[in-house]
Order: sequence, then structure tokens, then C-alpha cells
Amino acid sequence: MNKIVYVEDEPEVGQLIAAYLGKHDMEVIVEARGDRAEEVVARENPDLVLLDIMLPGKDGMTLCRDLRARWQGPIVLLTSLDSDMNHILSLEMGANDYILKTTPPAVLLARLRLHLRQRVAATSDTSAPLLTPHKALRFGTLSIDPVNRQVLLSGEQVALSTADFDLLWELATHAGQIMDRDALLKNLRGVSYDGLDRSVDVAISRLRKKLLDNATEPFRIKTIRNKGYLFAPHAWDI
Repeated sequence: MNKIVYVEDEPEVGQLIAAYLGKHDMEVIVEARGDRAEEVVARENPDLVLLDIMLPGKDGMTLCRDLRARWQGPIVLLTSLDSDMNHILSLEMGANDYILKTTPPAVLLARLRLHLRQRVAATSDTSAPLLTPHKALRFGTLSIDPVNRQVLLSGEQVALSTADFDLLWELATHAGQIMDRDALLKNLRGVSYDGLDRSVDVAISRLRKKLLDNATEPFRIKTIRNKGYLFAPHAWDI
């Protein structure tokens, strides 16, 4: 049984979602306040955290950012705010997904199960293709260790979320090759690109910032117009 911490201040909504997920082998701990959620996550050590945005004490966006700094499991925002800006901001804050409360329960369940499967794959030595080969990759001043999931740039450790590390590993293991959004989404999340999903673009932007790439004219993780992204293997010597 998977354990989920659900931060939701509307009791009826929290109870309905918890009851539905409970019927599908998920234990749901509901917390009503954002400023108490980090303590609950630390105590319960859940498999996934589900967040509303409008919360008392601390809003869901801020909570997502603060959790991501110290917790590597999947974080999903479940909200009634149908806003592209909020969707993009949530991904920038480290969320794995952004789901509207109007989404049918069966679809919500399927997407949560997807993130839970990805968590298992990322932490399993036998089932995680992203962890092979086990030898660290080195490109000039950049070192990527898939066993310890550690990234060093010029000797300094780079803090990456699980999703960002997996994306970097996917790009680096295909260094010099153009990877389109469809291939990245299929390899990382098991879904096809629908023409609207911007999660890859947002994650690439976040990676570039953390890896000190040029935001205006990136030369380490390049954008190949109308094709995708290319990890430049020889751009890490400077």
C-alpha cells in the first residue's frame, strides 16, 4: 500500500479524495495547514505528496519549493486554479505534476500511480534503466554519478531534484544527439508528447540555470529549433 500526504484545507474535498484513493490501496494522511505539512511529511515519510495551492499558513507553491529542497519524492499539485502561469510556476518550484480538481477521479488515480511507479523505478537497482551504466559520466568539469545520484560542476555539488537528475542523465547518456520532447517524455515518464506539455521545457530551463549555462544563448544544453535539445559533450571544459 502506498502512503500519500494530502495537504488540503477543505475537509469535504480531503475526505472525498482520501476515501477514493483508499479504495485503490493508497493510505492518505490529510493535513489542513500548509505550515504544518513539512513536519507531517518528515514524520510519515510518504511515497507521494499531494498539495492544494490555496492553504492557510503557507501556500502550496511555497510549500512545494520548501519540500523539494529536502525531499526527493514526487510532489503533485491538485488545484482548482486553471492557470498556465500557475502550472509553469509549479514546475519551476519542483512539482512533478499539476492536476485540476475537475479531473475525473480515475484519471487522477492513473497519474498518481504513474508518479509512484517512476519513484520505484528511480530507487530500484534492478528496474531503473536510468541508473545504467553505473559508471559516472564526465564531461570536462561536469561529473554525473548515477549510483549516488550526485552531480559535480567544477568540484561543486549541484542540487537537483529526482526528476531533474533523470532528465540530465537522459540527455548526457545521449550526448551529441538531438532528443525531442516526445522521446524525453516517453523515456522519463512513459507518456507521449501531446503538443502542449511544457514540463520538459521548464525542466531544461531549470537545468541550464543550475549548470551555469547561458540563458540567452545556451551552449551546454542547446535548443535545436523545431527538433529538440542537444547535450553538448565538449562544452563543459570552460
